[in-house]
Amino acid sequence: MTFLLNIDVPDVGTATTFYTEAFGLTVGRRFGADFVELNGWPAPVYLLTKQAGTVGAGGDRRRYERHWTPVHIDVVVDDVDAAVARALSAGAILEAPARDAPYGRIAMLADPFGHGFCLLAFSEKGYDALLESS
Repeated sequence: MTFLLNIDVPDVGTATTFYTEAFGLTVGRRFGADFVELNGWPAPVYLLTKQAGTVGAGGDRRRYERHWTPVHIDVVVDDVDAAVARALSAGAILEAPARDAPYGRIAMLADPFGHGFCLLAFSEKGYDALLESS
């Protein structure tokens, strides 16, 4: 098996700029004007133009103000504070500033399209630190 990450956005150009500047991803292939492949993570990212109000999965209409979803991206980085600064300068929205946790350091943000993501730097023990406290 393999893994692909598809992200619906209202404007692929704006999204391409955000994801390349915030995370250092690079443009792979372009499939017309509304579909772009980004590389640089373990899984390729596909940005797909889907206008607000169009029907998505389960009949739910797409919206690009901040929304909750049970699935979000955690981007593992070496330096959370530097990654937060880079993401913010690219247009991200800070929702919870970087804080230390038993497993490392984490910050919670959203992209300009309402999709939440976390920036995470693991401590030496990572999630195993949670096993010790339970």
